[in-house]
Amino acid sequence: MTKIHRRRFLQLGGTAIAASALPSAMSWSGNAMAAEPVKLGLLHSLTGTIALAEASLVDAEKLAIEEINAAGGVLGRPIQPIVEDGASDWPTFAEKTRKLLQRDKVAAIVGCYTSASRKAVLPILNQQRGLLYYPTYYEGQEQDSQVIYTSQEATQSVIAAIQWMATQQGKTFFLVGSDYIYPRTCNKIARPTIAKAGGTVVGEEYAPLGNTEFSSIINKIKAANPDWIYSTVVGGSNVAFYKQLKAAGLDGQKQKLLSTVVSENEIDGIGKENAAGYYACMGYFQSLKNPRNDAFVKALKAKYGQNRVVGDPMECAYNSVYFWKLAAEKAQSFEVAKAISASAGLRLDAPEGDIHISQTNQHTAKRVRVGRARDDGQFDIVYESALIEPNPFPKL
Repeated sequence: MTKIHRRRFLQLGGTAIAASALPSAMSWSGNAMAAEPVKLGLLHSLTGTIALAEASLVDAEKLAIEEINAAGGVLGRPIQPIVEDGASDWPTFAEKTRKLLQRDKVAAIVGCYTSASRKAVLPILNQQRGLLYYPTYYEGQEQDSQVIYTSQEATQSVIAAIQWMATQQGKTFFLVGSDYIYPRTCNKIARPTIAKAGGTVVGEEYAPLGNTEFSSIINKIKAANPDWIYSTVVGGSNVAFYKQLKAAGLDGQKQKLLSTVVSENEIDGIGKENAAGYYACMGYFQSLKNPRNDAFVKALKAKYGQNRVVGDPMECAYNSVYFWKLAAEKAQSFEVAKAISASAGLRLDAPEGDIHISQTNQHTAKRVRVGRARDDGQFDIVYESALIEPNPFPKL
């Protein structure tokens, strides 16, 4: 071996030894060394009857991930999203949760929409000690140790909505919902709230998930002639429900209706002309005016098109990714137990305003807003509360 060959051999050998000594959390990217990505599961219904309401949440989560990665990632590591389709089917949600935790080894999951899908994944989360950020308004009555709840629970939506409605003209209520956990539990909470407000329930009806025929229920509504319809009809069923209400002469100019499950995203599918005049109770509306929301809406439209709208669950999904980032950074770890412990009291400058996770119950303190749908599919905000601390187990 010549001298030059020996030198070349030592150089190559030295490189190999140096490479083998690199920490496992690092990998080669071209001529530069980059941190190994940390995986984040995104689990939502991209198909099926709930996709109308749920699929858009992934878009907001991906936007948050891109923003965080552009700013240096989390603890120096980029986020790699692992997207799975729950397909509006609760056993599928459970199966995909197991896959994300066991095979993909995600640090956390942002996912689920309906309470039925969330309930389906709880046993797997507890068996595998996984972490779920749940970004959808729900009925409360739950405090799972493996879940961070980033949207409003019933005392921040159902109770607040009923109390606001009762201050308006008329106090008779007709309750209508899809037939699963969320609507039935919400109506159990709504009934005593209505009674305390001096109101009366004049009807309560449920339709199967995915139902598209509401003529029988609408006939009962017309016969009862309520001052208010409180609706928890979800997903694609709202397209049929709102169209059939309008066809029956109960449009938003003639009949007061408030939903705690219809945001700008659902109106996009329902049709602006079919939703105009009806009310919604949410923590967030796209029409909110503040610099953080202006930047959020601008970024989302730049990424997905100027015609895209932003609804409450999308904003909560976006916030969920940032809450996970803040928890990991506070804990200086991606370990689930440490991230959960670090979440208590976390504050976020969100598009909806300053919010924080409770010190005691892993739910999020939020404001409640009521909006009336306009002809353009946006909402005029007619009521805004102060910040409401979460109370998932109210005494009714």
